[in-house]
Amino acid sequence: MISYNPLWKLLIDLGKNKTNLINECKLSKSTVAKMGKNDYISLQVIERICKTYNCQISDIVQYIP
Repeated sequence: MISYNPLWKLLIDLGKNKTNLINECKLSKSTVAKMGKNDYISLQVIERICKTYNCQISDIVQYIP
C-alpha cells in the first residue's frame, strides 16, 4: 500500500495546507483527493511536489507492505 502521510506531515511542518499544495504545485483538486485516499498518482506529480518543496520522494510517499 502507498501512503501519502509523509506529505501531510511535511505540509504541517511547512505551515501549509492542501489549498497551498494545489496552488503552489499546480495540482487538480481530484489529484489531491486521490492522495487523500492513498490512491496512485503519476510520478510526474510527485516530481512536481518534490521540486516545489525541495524534498525527496521519501518525504512524500511511504510504502507500507
